[in-house]
Amino acid sequence: MKTHPKKPAGFSGTPNNQSSYTALARCYDGFTKNMDYKKRTEYLCALLARAGAKKGDTILDLACGTGTYTYALLKRGYDAVGVDASPDMLQAALEKAQALGSTAPLLLCQRLEALDLYGTAQAAICLTDSLNHLTQPAQVREFFRRLALFLEPGAPFIFDVNTPYKHERILANNAFVYEGGGAFCAWQNRWDAQTRTTQIELDIFIENETGAYTRAQESFAERAYTSEELTRWLAKAGFAVERIYEELTEQPPSDMAERIFFVCRRT
Repeated sequence: MKTHPKKPAGFSGTPNNQSSYTALARCYDGFTKNMDYKKRTEYLCALLARAGAKKGDTILDLACGTGTYTYALLKRGYDAVGVDASPDMLQAALEKAQALGSTAPLLLCQRLEALDLYGTAQAAICLTDSLNHLTQPAQVREFFRRLALFLEPGAPFIFDVNTPYKHERILANNAFVYEGGGAFCAWQNRWDAQTRTTQIELDIFIENETGAYTRAQESFAERAYTSEELTRWLAKAGFAVERIYEELTEQPPSDMAERIFFVCRRT
């Protein structure tokens, strides 16, 4: 089993195409401790503020997973709403409220491409390469179209994606190992250059109260999209791309950028 020397920074956002993350939801936060969420939240909030988001604004946290960014936004005075396709992830997000001493946010179980709200929001985010989990271009286009219906004119939309470079060179056909929170995960990738899709297989071993481990498996896929494709589809859905940054910077993406941020606006 081939192992790449550099591990990706944490797991991906909730897949909207296959797995519900039933097993992974129990240990997701433990596996993603290397993400440095404090730094990422500060970066995100700076982008939101620069784009005009204000305290009290309703912000959609799309593919919110266990709600890490949802709660961070609530703490900073935003009215955050979490949306995710996985009931198990949303249950973990709900349980997190007690641990944080916080009021639970509104959490909706919906797929990105089937987003359906009762009103409009003033901003939206979709982070940790969750959009890559939409493995069909038609799903991405429909997600953008649906989101445009529920964002007010001028509202910012900020999202990130794993780049084609990361899929081809870092994820590729490599394997990785993660551990944390009493669990262990073996991650194996299979890259298909023709479809530009990485199939991801996870074997998760979770320690129980006796010290023994139970095994569970998760399987999902990510697709690599180019900036040109995404920009074109966003424009057709009614979004203007204002900036594209390399992750955690305010610089244009380099050729070796692994994750990039799009700062868009509903026209």
